[in-house]
Amino acid sequence: MKAFKVEGIVIKRRNVGEADRIITVFSKTAGKLQIKAKGVRKIASRRSGHIELLNHGFFNLHQGRSMPLLTEVESTENFPLLKKDLKRIGSAFHICELVDGLCAENEENKEVFELLKSTLQKLSDAPKLSDVIYEFEIEILKLLGFYRHSPNVAVNTKVLIEEILERKLKTRPILYQFS
Repeated sequence: MKAFKVEGIVIKRRNVGEADRIITVFSKTAGKLQIKAKGVRKIASRRSGHIELLNHGFFNLHQGRSMPLLTEVESTENFPLLKKDLKRIGSAFHICELVDGLCAENEENKEVFELLKSTLQKLSDAPKLSDVIYEFEIEILKLLGFYRHSPNVAVNTKVLIEEILERKLKTRPILYQFS
């Protein structure tokens, strides 16, 4: 079996069984990955703090039968200013939902990774969150080939993204409650 290491950001997680968790990581070299983290919900787990949502770090993985298994993790940035503010974290969750929905699994996209990382940094201290979100939405649509920029034409990104995903966004209505 193969062992490998990726740099990535945790964009989604869900609990499985009594002590396991499946995390979705958007990585720099492997794209969106679903990773099984065995035993991380146990009190004695040293890895649990490193795999929280929005954490950026390096993940050592071992290829399992169906999905990679987490063997070790080291977080490098956890965006503490972002996680202190409810409006900012709601915006970050929206961005993670877009990355998760628009990007295919196991498809490398370094530009989207850098966009995600820089947007999370901007959200930590941006005075106007709606501008950062709109810029992110337009840029990810351009990078993934869903939108060609037309000067002087404003686009309703919510409608366009929901048409692409063929479902309503879960986090978008929450953003309006914080505005």
